[in-house]
Amino acid sequence: MQLTSFTDFGLRALIYLATLPEGELASITKVTDVYSVSRNHMVKIINKLGQLGYVETVRGKNGGIRLGMPAKDIVVGDVVRAIEPLQIVNCSEDFCHITPACRLKGILATAREAFLNELDQHTLESLIDDNPPLRVLLDVPAEPLN
Repeated sequence: MQLTSFTDFGLRALIYLATLPEGELASITKVTDVYSVSRNHMVKIINKLGQLGYVETVRGKNGGIRLGMPAKDIVVGDVVRAIEPLQIVNCSEDFCHITPACRLKGILATAREAFLNELDQHTLESLIDDNPPLRVLLDVPAEPLN
């Protein structure tokens, strides 16, 4: 299964925001620079993530973006379900004449559920926790010592 670039960069943006110190704001420009993606594309992604509550946007001169909820509460499978069109193939009878007898659609549905069930085992926090190389690659401060 291949995720759309929208979902891919949505997850990457969340990963970046999760590595920042709690409450710190980032600019969309910084996120686009880190991942070398079009600013226009990232604005659409951040807008969608904001609508879903995963990202909080702060307007104004000192505004920016940050996680809208704790990283430990963001389940990767939930994010993918919310923004990814999960129809693997078009099984409508108008599109495929073997649909009434096709066994492939059931197999693909089972595979999709297995994929999502695996993603459900991981939170945004689990992707960044104890991952110093990620912080270096994203050029963000090391985790605070507690």
